[in-house]
Amino acid sequence: MAAGSTAPTPTEYIVHHLAHLNSSGHAQKKIVDFSIVNYDTVFWSVLMAVLTGWLLYAAARRVSSGVPAGRLVGAIESVVDFVHEQARSIVHGDVRMIAPLALTTFVWIFMMNAIDLIPVDLPGYLGGFLGLEYMRAVPTADLNGTMSMSLVVLGASIYYGIKIKHPGGFLKELFSAPFGKSLVLAPFNFLIQIIEYAAKTVSLGMRLFGNMFAGELVFLLIALLGATATWWGAGLGFLTGLGWAIFHILIITLQAFIFMMLTLVYIGQAHEGH
Repeated sequence: MAAGSTAPTPTEYIVHHLAHLNSSGHAQKKIVDFSIVNYDTVFWSVLMAVLTGWLLYAAARRVSSGVPAGRLVGAIESVVDFVHEQARSIVHGDVRMIAPLALTTFVWIFMMNAIDLIPVDLPGYLGGFLGLEYMRAVPTADLNGTMSMSLVVLGASIYYGIKIKHPGGFLKELFSAPFGKSLVLAPFNFLIQIIEYAAKTVSLGMRLFGNMFAGELVFLLIALLGATATWWGAGLGFLTGLGWAIFHILIITLQAFIFMMLTLVYIGQAHEGH
C-alpha cells in the first residue's frame, strides 16, 4: 500500500492485493470488466511474452550441428520435441504453424504463471515505489487476460475450420451438424454449434483463471499468517509458504500444459468434420 498509510486489516490487505492498476483509476469491483483496461495485466503479460521470445530465440541460436547442447538448449529441445509430437498426434494435418503456436502458448503461460512464485508483497512494493497504488502481477489470475487468450484460440479454431473446409464447407457444417441436413433442423444445428464454441471458449479461460486465482489467494493467506507478531506464526508462515510454492510449481506447469493441449484439441477438431 502507499507509504505512510496505517497497517491494513486482513480484509483490506487481501482486497488491496487483488485490485488491478486499471484505466478507471480505482479498484476494480468486478471480476471481469471489458470496459476498462488492467494496465498491470497488459504490462506483465507483454513482459513475459518478450522473455518467452528471448528464451526460445537464445536456445535456437545455441543449437549447432555436432556440438553438445547445454542445459538450456537441452531443456528447450525436450519441450519442442514433446509439443511437436503432441501436435502431430492430435492435429491430422500440417502442423508447421500449429506446433510453434502450441509451444509458444505453453512457455508463455508457464512464464506468466511462474510470477505467482515471487513474494506476494514485492509487486505492490515496486508499484508503491513508482507511485502506483495498485499492482497485481499474475496475468493468468485475471479473468480478462485468460478470456482474451481463449478468444484467440477460438479465432484460431475458426480460421483453421474455414481454411481446411473452405468457407462453403464450414458454413454447411454449422447448419448440418450434429443432427443432419434438414431445413427444419438447421436452426437447431446452428444453435448447438454456437453453444459448443461458446462453452469451449468460456471453459478454457475460466479453468486457467480459477486455478491461478485460487493459488494467488492461498499465497496471500499464508502471507497473513507469516505477518503475525509471533515467532511461531512467522515460522509456520515460512514453512507453509515454502511447501505451497513447491507444490505450486506442479500447478503452474500443469495449467500451462492443459491450456496448450486444449488449444491443440480445438484446432484439431477444426480439421475434422462431424
